[in-house]
Amino acid sequence: MELAENPQISERAAPGAPRSTRQKLRFGYFTLEALNGLAAAYYFNYLFFYMRDHFGFGNRNNLMLTALHGFVYMFSAWNAGRFVQRHGYAFCLRLGFSGMGVAMVLGGLIPKVFGYSQPAMIAQFAVLILWTISMCFTWPTLQAALSHHETPARMSRTAGIYNMVWAAGAAVAYLTGGALLETFGGETLFWLPAGLHLVQLIIMARLPKADATEPAAEAVGGIVPPLHPPTTARARTFLYLAWLANPFAYIAINGILPVIPKLSANLGLSHANAGFVCSVWFWVRFGAFIWFWLWPGWHYRFSWLLGSFIALAASFTAILLSSQIWMLVAAQVVFGLAVGLIYYSSLFYSMDVGESKGKRGGIHEAAIGMGVFTGPTVGVTALYLLPTQPNAGTWAISSALLLGLIPFLLIKRRGQP
Repeated sequence: MELAENPQISERAAPGAPRSTRQKLRFGYFTLEALNGLAAAYYFNYLFFYMRDHFGFGNRNNLMLTALHGFVYMFSAWNAGRFVQRHGYAFCLRLGFSGMGVAMVLGGLIPKVFGYSQPAMIAQFAVLILWTISMCFTWPTLQAALSHHETPARMSRTAGIYNMVWAAGAAVAYLTGGALLETFGGETLFWLPAGLHLVQLIIMARLPKADATEPAAEAVGGIVPPLHPPTTARARTFLYLAWLANPFAYIAINGILPVIPKLSANLGLSHANAGFVCSVWFWVRFGAFIWFWLWPGWHYRFSWLLGSFIALAASFTAILLSSQIWMLVAAQVVFGLAVGLIYYSSLFYSMDVGESKGKRGGIHEAAIGMGVFTGPTVGVTALYLLPTQPNAGTWAISSALLLGLIPFLLIKRRGQP
């Protein structure tokens, strides 16, 4: 996500809309975010179950599918902000919601045309690519729209709410998705998100027009004043630590999601029970966002960030090697807390150091895409190289997470006075 950094744009986009109009826009954007969180999480997380059930996908193929998604996302999200800057929020949101909706309709129609043949499988890969590219026009735009004309203090509050909204949507989607698939069939994976995207387009048509199509704006010169102006290199060191840790969190997340169908089958869980049991970390992450939003005691405490990094690697391994449901649940609690702190750290330190929104957003989105791509790629490579070792992917990704501690500690050491 890259937002405007041109002083002329900033001056031209000075807030002039009535307060009630801006409040309606904020409420509308948060509603669009919630619907996007539900639709995106439901489709992507349960796509792995769908591919297993209809095309016989195992861990290796599902990891390849995730790597494809991450590769496309990494480059598309990086450039999405430039498009937003030229064409404005409203147009980009309509484009994104429409593209995601069309992708879902095509996904639902493919079985009627091709059944569950190999051409149908290839077509579903194309659907995923279209959906991923379209999604890149939604999340960065919603983030930019909600931070439009915000003061630094209010931006911190808005960012916290934003995190809680999308995290809650993802948690609800995973909790209920398995039961919906069992009750209404596999193609619900496509038709339900398509309906949600249609609702989003209807909401877009009813949003106030003021500010809705303006390019993203910042303070003059494109710099957001810091919440706590740093007087030493300490604040920037924490920013770099968080920027490094965040992609590793997504390496872990996307090393887990594609193999949940196989893991849940090994534990004897149905689709519905898998959604219930394996959504624990989603809910813990949601609770962590609330905790870290309300309590600032974790700010600039290296032990917290280091502890979350170590806990991330340990809980990742424990989740994928769990042989009992209670072990899986306990490991997810730790995992959700670790992921929550790392993600929130990346967001908070970016804002507190006072980087421009464009630079900050571009790094943040690229880091997410890099993690989504790297985790599954490491896992699937290990499974190809060691086909007789079913846990090769788990140990390979765990090793990658531990190796990430080396540059993490080097950054901290070099950042010391």
